[in-house]
Amino acid sequence: MANQYGLLRERRFLPFFLTQFLGAFNDNVFKNALMILFAFKASEWIAMDKNLVQNLGQVVFILPFLLFSATCGQLADKYDKAQLTRFVKIFEITIMLVAGLGFYLKNPGLLFVALFMMGLHSTLFGPVKYAILPQHLKPEELVGGNGLVEMGTFLAILIGTILGGILVAIEGNGLLWVTIVTLALAIVGYATSRAIPVSPAPSPELKINWNPITESIRNFNFTKQNRTVFLSILGISWFWFYGATFLTQFPNFSKTILGGSEQVVTLLLAIFSVGVGVGSLLCERLSGHKVEIGLVPFGSIGMTLFGLDLYFASRGLPTPGGAEIGAWAFLLIATHWRIAFDLLMLGLFGGLYIVPLYALIQTRSEESHRSRIIAGNNILNALFLVLAAGLAILVFKLGFTIPQLFLVAAILNAVVAIYIYTLVPEFLMRFLMWLLIHSVYRLDKKDLRNIPDEGPAVLVCNHVSFVDAVVIAAGCPRPVRFVMDHNIFKIPILNFIFRTAKTIPIASAKEDPQALEHAYDQVAKALANGDLVGIFPEGKITADGEMNEFKSGIKRIVDRTPVPVIPLALRGLWGSFFSRMDGKAMSRFFPRGLSPKIALVAGPAIPAANVTPDSLHATVLALRGDWK
Repeated sequence: MANQYGLLRERRFLPFFLTQFLGAFNDNVFKNALMILFAFKASEWIAMDKNLVQNLGQVVFILPFLLFSATCGQLADKYDKAQLTRFVKIFEITIMLVAGLGFYLKNPGLLFVALFMMGLHSTLFGPVKYAILPQHLKPEELVGGNGLVEMGTFLAILIGTILGGILVAIEGNGLLWVTIVTLALAIVGYATSRAIPVSPAPSPELKINWNPITESIRNFNFTKQNRTVFLSILGISWFWFYGATFLTQFPNFSKTILGGSEQVVTLLLAIFSVGVGVGSLLCERLSGHKVEIGLVPFGSIGMTLFGLDLYFASRGLPTPGGAEIGAWAFLLIATHWRIAFDLLMLGLFGGLYIVPLYALIQTRSEESHRSRIIAGNNILNALFLVLAAGLAILVFKLGFTIPQLFLVAAILNAVVAIYIYTLVPEFLMRFLMWLLIHSVYRLDKKDLRNIPDEGPAVLVCNHVSFVDAVVIAAGCPRPVRFVMDHNIFKIPILNFIFRTAKTIPIASAKEDPQALEHAYDQVAKALANGDLVGIFPEGKITADGEMNEFKSGIKRIVDRTPVPVIPLALRGLWGSFFSRMDGKAMSRFFPRGLSPKIALVAGPAIPAANVTPDSLHATVLALRGDWK
């Protein structure tokens, strides 16, 4: 695929995309109509404080995630996911009939039952939604596919919240229209689900454990087997905690702080949803068709900054009085534009944060347990959503305002982000790499599909600067373990990146023969584990821009462990800040501007039996060409 939008023409993706879009659309028409109804009619329908009703509704919706996620994860691993999706859509039709009866009878209890059932509906569909994508998409399509799904989900939130707000506000027949539209959407969603292609069960022999407690414990054990996956799940759960803290308060924030009507509630949700959609789609372009977890810290930084600014933007506003203002009147007030911009950017950075985490879980989870791992993710998500509701209730009991709740959440987001990146420095390392090739340099990648998607191989490249390994790692679709001169390995700041990437330091036989042998042993072990190993056969950085001769180490490596060798060439780094042009590196400003264009080119794989230092030198030199 040239880009992610090509998937929308594929039967392996389009019917599923439409089905999940319609499900999210319907979900938000119903939920937004219900929440607005409770926010503005709470005193007429139910004898509870409106803040309590809002947060109680959140708890009712997420309770099924706690009770049934473990069971639903098993079902998604045991049965065809296309068939399960069709069952979910039939269940959705039933839920909308129950909700319609609740609206007709003006019965809050029945509406809470429907809300609980919608939570159960989402609980069952969650493991299917994210586990089905790796079955039908190629690894390089996963980021784009997830971006489209997240974009579709939040576009559905946008349209659903707008439509739900419009329908419930219709005088006289608003609730009837909500019932008709939600039932129709459920029926159309079932129709699209009929076209989803067969998605074979990865574990058809699985015996269902119906005990939610013991199965939930087993799910957590599955997730904890891979530390990066588990901490990614914690990161996703925190995203929903953070997002729910803001989204749940929008109705009362609009009414009590902004003096807005139902239209303003819908507008705020729409702005946030557009932001998430845009951020989700940007992930594919910014990540270069691969799972780029370096975007996660970037997203969390933006979420914190604009969460803080939303608090400051909400201070000092005039106390609402008189008639409630509509969406247009809201936008005509200059001070409200800052609030709208903060919400837009909160959503955008949230999209950059969440899409790579979902893709990471999909790519690093075992296929036979993927649905159950995602179910474990849903359980943690639900727990964090409960905590978010609990935090809101506690903050309000302490006398805090809604903007002060936003401030607390933004500060907590910064603390949690720092904690996670301390536990998994790979996220921060990838972020630094991403910054390097998107701010210091502009990297053009060519023929990198010659690098195998899986299995061991040795990457060989010319050595131009102190950041060669960082550039290659940023451009390569797979993690690379580099063999690097121990002196370069010790450079401050870069050393953090090298250590986190499990770089293998090497010394010459003259300097430290034991370190040399240890390095060769580590290379052999890495290749035996199926890793990519990157080396610079010149053994030193060029001092004049020309390639030095290739040493015999590459021959020794492939003789010991016969694996394919992939020739690479770096172009354009000579003369950059990190090269030795005109003397010592990193001692002058960039002679070619602050963001010079560079390139990374890969040649076809060379069998181990055909590898010689001289032939590799000639191949890499040809790939580099005249552009140093």
